[in-house]
Amino acid sequence: MPALLLYFLLRGFGNRKYWHSVPERFGFLPRHFRQIGPGAIWLHAVSMGEILACVEFARRLKTEFPRSRLFVSTSTLAGRATAEQKLGAITDGIWFAPVDYVWVLRRVLRALKPSLVIVAETEIWPNLFREVHRIGAGLAIVNGRISDKALPKYLRMRWVFPVVLAAVDRILAQTEEMAERFRQLGAERVRVGGNLKFDFEARAAGPESPVVQLLERVRPGKVWIAASTMTDEGIDEDDAVIAAWRELRRRDVFLILVPRKPERFDAAAAKLDAAGVRYVRRSRLEPGGALPEALLLDSIGELGTLFAYADVVLMGGTLAARGGHNILEPALFGKPVIVGPHMENFQAIADEFRAARAIAEIGAAEDLAGAVDRVLASDDGIGERARTCAEARRGATALAIAEMREVYRLPRHRPAMPWFALAWALSRVWRWEARRRQVRDYAKRKRLKAPVISVGNLTMGGTGKTPCVLRLAELLRADGRKPGILTRGYGRTSPVNHMALAAGATVRPEESGDEPQIFLRSRVAPVGIGADRFQTGSLLAERFGTDVIVLDDGFQHVKLARDFDIVLIDALNPFGGCEVFPVGRLREPLQGLARADAVVITRNEASDMGPAIERAICRWNPTVPILRARIEPEWWVEHRTGRHYRAQEFRLEKAGVFCGLGNPLTFYRTLEGLGLKWIDSVEFEDHHRYRAKELERIASQFQARGATALVTTEKDAINLCEGADELVAPLQLYWLKVGMRIEGEAELMERIEKSLARRG
Repeated sequence: MPALLLYFLLRGFGNRKYWHSVPERFGFLPRHFRQIGPGAIWLHAVSMGEILACVEFARRLKTEFPRSRLFVSTSTLAGRATAEQKLGAITDGIWFAPVDYVWVLRRVLRALKPSLVIVAETEIWPNLFREVHRIGAGLAIVNGRISDKALPKYLRMRWVFPVVLAAVDRILAQTEEMAERFRQLGAERVRVGGNLKFDFEARAAGPESPVVQLLERVRPGKVWIAASTMTDEGIDEDDAVIAAWRELRRRDVFLILVPRKPERFDAAAAKLDAAGVRYVRRSRLEPGGALPEALLLDSIGELGTLFAYADVVLMGGTLAARGGHNILEPALFGKPVIVGPHMENFQAIADEFRAARAIAEIGAAEDLAGAVDRVLASDDGIGERARTCAEARRGATALAIAEMREVYRLPRHRPAMPWFALAWALSRVWRWEARRRQVRDYAKRKRLKAPVISVGNLTMGGTGKTPCVLRLAELLRADGRKPGILTRGYGRTSPVNHMALAAGATVRPEESGDEPQIFLRSRVAPVGIGADRFQTGSLLAERFGTDVIVLDDGFQHVKLARDFDIVLIDALNPFGGCEVFPVGRLREPLQGLARADAVVITRNEASDMGPAIERAICRWNPTVPILRARIEPEWWVEHRTGRHYRAQEFRLEKAGVFCGLGNPLTFYRTLEGLGLKWIDSVEFEDHHRYRAKELERIASQFQARGATALVTTEKDAINLCEGADELVAPLQLYWLKVGMRIEGEAELMERIEKSLARRG
């Protein structure tokens, strides 16, 4: 740690951005990075080259997983600048990668809750890999490669790599040779995936580009781009390029010099000054002015769009012993590329291009001027052959995306220490007690005269049970049955133990509970409310002659026999962190899925986790039918007047949001689907009853932010205190009425009818 802090301190003297990056490197991410539920994707690309290689891959990730947050981390300042320019519009956050300390990584993983972590090329961090594996998220290496220079160092540490790489679910190597190198290090799940850099989309800079406008003014005979120049102890490529260009001056060759790293921009400018070259820096480029002979491209991420205007390209890092850089970008534009003797980092690509006579090679810096002169005179088809080589190996991105779909997982929840240790012990007590009660209640099980269909879940909080119960009651009534709804009435304060009320009956929310109020107001079926579900169900059947009971939140209430068990799983937070309370939000272990007769994945329209959820369900109940459901906003209701507005047609501007739900993310995603942009939000515990001062405080907070309206859910509207509209005035208060639509309702009802027929 002292050495690391000293490193950042010293780098900060050269560039203060290093100091600004320190909080992110130690896991202190911006607040908006924090995710309520799982499902995010974390893509790590160490520097500018890796970022550029992953541009098309990141775009395809966003297309394939449109509802998942995409976060990109990088380690260098150049990588950060490139990522913001190339990926800023499609990502949900870009930040500096965390250092490989356990406490730092756990802090990041708790904030992002990723379902998938993707590492580009060869970033092997033991603690990162272990911690991602520990929470159960998917982990993949894409575009994997191990250079000739790095391989001997890795092989000397081969005793540690089998342990580290065992945590990786998929390694997609660039070539068979690279795949074999990973296998030498002990990796098992390795396959050849191709090179993402071949899928670079060649986009030329448009006429609005200042560089293109400069070229239009200069109208040079030829354009030479010296790309990503570097230096080592033996050679400075900027010196070699300037010397070669001076020999070519007579040919009217316009030079675009592009140093690899921003910290070398000033040094390159000094060299051009010393050589007497009439040049302009990209950062100081303005319309008009004297016409230069050269351009120093001191910008980040612009080079790839300028290859279209080159007549010849020198790829830097190949004269200096730095292993070379990617030649695919200029190749896809059909440009002839000159390389030196050092292409170790891209050996397979270099061999393929060499075999096809698609590159021009030189042995030393002294040969550069002659090589450029020959290519400018006639490239002998090198550029077109280069384009053919580059295009022939496309397709790596499509393969990688298909593999990522398989690796996308449901992570477990891991609270911070020391709470985790205490919570883990308490969760074992919870599991033991829940199992003891379940065995006891099975022994005392009672059966109602009418068949019972249970709607429940495995997690605490909302999964859409209320709209699902209402939808089932509607479907049963449409089939000619007389359904009744049976519910506990959570949080009610009535002295009456059992209530059986007609559809549409009026009763105070305090006496019934908030969810029974929704059932009653729907006027779909009579409602029974009581903790003893057998006594309440008997009363319901006696008073209203119901011939089928829909039991709300009954999966763990095994004391009452049921004929069909439907388990709901919320696609936004499917298994409550995959841990039993209080570590996670599971009421019982996932093994309980074996008791389900049908599983419905709710809010499927708002999540990309459907396939991963189905794989998890099949692990515990391979034959259970799995259906998907979506929440459909139906009406905006003005609280003061009760006036209804169609949800898809009514527009609210500058709204403040408040709710008390088990999973508030579900409400937010519904609002996003309606196109509602809210300016602030406040969350409360599930079933929260609002007091006057709370509403006044909410209204004041939102009004200060410029809100003109308040929005909430139907359940929260029921829990408002008297005079709520006056308390939040002058803001208007609206609540959203939603319904549920189950894909494959006919199949579900057929299975239910068969179950009821067996009972009959």
